[in-house]
Amino acid sequence: MAGDEIGFHPVVAALYDPVQWYFERVQAPEHRAYLAAGLDGRVLEIGVGTGAMLPYYEGGIESGADIHGVEPDPTMWQRAREKIADSTVDMQLVSARGESLPYEDDSFDYVVECGVFCSVPSIPPMLSEVARVLRDGGEFRFLDHVRSDGLVGRSQDALTPLWRRIGGNCHLNRRVRPLLETSDRLTLEEFDRPTIGYWPIRKFARGTATLSG
Repeated sequence: MAGDEIGFHPVVAALYDPVQWYFERVQAPEHRAYLAAGLDGRVLEIGVGTGAMLPYYEGGIESGADIHGVEPDPTMWQRAREKIADSTVDMQLVSARGESLPYEDDSFDYVVECGVFCSVPSIPPMLSEVARVLRDGGEFRFLDHVRSDGLVGRSQDALTPLWRRIGGNCHLNRRVRPLLETSDRLTLEEFDRPTIGYWPIRKFARGTATLSG
């Protein structure tokens, strides 16, 4: 599989929730709550996956918010649809990728991503799309695992070629902050680098950005 391609496989989608069980029950809740807190207006989630953010939208989002989501993997899309049907969240879910969002300019008050930077073919095109669909005064919220420092980071570099082939193009060694800091459309407002996971996933990037100018 070439580096700029993503291969979706039903087995990956089927195993995703069981594999992520501990992360979602123990490690992720405070960080997902950060992403969802106080959302209102028109909201877009990029990379809904199997719908892990839905419980946090139920508890953290303002009444009357208009929630949209995109997910390119057909099997994950279907699993998310089933969760949405059992949820109090009325999310409009479409099949699309973060690098090519099917929305007009200046469409959303908030854009949220969790676990997408690691798997898109290239992060800058997605950041450009985020900036395009955000309204003036809008906010981009993100949470994603990134390359660690030192020996752990070097081990992630070595493992990534195999890891992305079996994990839907997931890269263990992506760097997010430099791309946000050099973006000509987004301004980094908050940034934290918590240690959440266990090897080979350790450090995460969490924060917010707004439109520049």
